[in-house]
Amino acid sequence: MAADRVLDPHGLLAPDARLERMATGAGWSEGPLWMPEARELRWSDIHGDRILAVDERGSMRVHRERVEFTNGRAHGLGGVVQCSHGRRAVELERDGEVVVLVDRFGEHRLNSPNDVAVHPDGSVWFTDPPYGIEKPEEGHPGEEEYGGRFVFRWSEADGIRAVVTDMARPNGIAFSPDLGTLYVTESAGEDETPAPNSLRAYRIEGEGADARGLEGRLLFAMDAGTPDGIAVDEEGRIWCSSADGVHVIAPDGERIAHVPVPETVANLCFGDDGWLWIAATTSVYRIRTRTAPC
Repeated sequence: MAADRVLDPHGLLAPDARLERMATGAGWSEGPLWMPEARELRWSDIHGDRILAVDERGSMRVHRERVEFTNGRAHGLGGVVQCSHGRRAVELERDGEVVVLVDRFGEHRLNSPNDVAVHPDGSVWFTDPPYGIEKPEEGHPGEEEYGGRFVFRWSEADGIRAVVTDMARPNGIAFSPDLGTLYVTESAGEDETPAPNSLRAYRIEGEGADARGLEGRLLFAMDAGTPDGIAVDEEGRIWCSSADGVHVIAPDGERIAHVPVPETVANLCFGDDGWLWIAATTSVYRIRTRTAPC
């Protein structure tokens, strides 16, 4: 990473920060999640239909194979909540077992759940674009059944409900630190939406089963390819993936930092001690920051 290409006027990166490639060999890297007890990063090689893990020394292993094209994941419900393109479901991996939490909206199958955020109240919020039923390397061919591409909220007590319905291809998802705003990336192009390749912000109205995303607004228009996964830090800044690296967006929509990465970035997450882990095409990278997850 060339130092003269880094945009970091606010000092968000550690003084000695450098981009490190920790593992490689995947087909399309997605869904990174730091596992603090194991001291390793878990992520998906979607094209390889497997879940991989790498530790802090760069030792990589296969966590599971033939996983039905898992994608985004988050801690919650006593395990790891993750999206499955192949099962068209959100599932829970806990104690070595995988169970489906939700795979239908009414009588219709979901499209292909892509990314997920778990609310402190235990509800699971997830995006549902059609990539897994469109791309053979990311799932299985299928039809869109419920007539939309929504963001959903699900809980065991309340079931499933659409909370955002005005996006063409909702992708990455995260909450603001105060839980008052839901951030979602729009990965559709100009042929599908008037706000292509953008980061949107939704004010969350209501609580529990009545919660929903209202007053959606364009927060940031990405000028470097398609935005995908996002991570929010303790100060509410959104760290967003792109074709040329990681862009950091302030809550008011200003781009305040850019970390170049030599491969297209799909998703990212914070680990311990300020480390930002980056899933980018064939590889996983990390760089040290001066912040922490919210």
